[in-house]
Amino acid sequence: MMRLDQLPNQARDEKIVLLLRRHWFTVLPILFMFLGLSAAPLVAVILFPERLTDLLAHPTAGPLIALCASAYYLGVWLFTCFEFVDYYLDVWIITNERVINIEQVGLFNRTVSELHLANIQDVTSEVKGIVKTLLDYGDMHVQSSAEKVRFHFKDIPRPDQVKQQVLDLVHDDQGRHGTGTPAPTPMQKPTV
Repeated sequence: MMRLDQLPNQARDEKIVLLLRRHWFTVLPILFMFLGLSAAPLVAVILFPERLTDLLAHPTAGPLIALCASAYYLGVWLFTCFEFVDYYLDVWIITNERVINIEQVGLFNRTVSELHLANIQDVTSEVKGIVKTLLDYGDMHVQSSAEKVRFHFKDIPRPDQVKQQVLDLVHDDQGRHGTGTPAPTPMQKPTV
């Protein structure tokens, strides 16, 4: 597990500005699937109690049904744990020097990428759909100066505010380091 007080390749004056995970609402489908799959055998017990009692009393079918039910619940539990681990270990860290993308791909595969603020060319946020609009979460894309490097922040809370913070950090970084690459200009809010 990564300690946030010791980021990889951390500079002396580097400070964490934002630590982002996917929005909590994206966990609800995992929870509902777990509850639905867990309740399915119980519904069968309620609908067919006499038939199930006869089957469980059978010397061969009874242990086989118990074994299959145990394997089923173990599979449901493992699927739920796998999905939660994928949710929890996908992290985006924004510091005053760089953007770090930590993506868990499966149980034993993790990809860590970093992008220095001076290399950021474009930041785009998008919120699609009524639920994402009401709960204020969506995606953000950070495009670097490299040809195809693009960081995808998936289902993060407040993507418009995060985008603005990243643009402000890029602007501040240019002021500190005096790079010749023009920073993306923050969008001005209209005045009424």
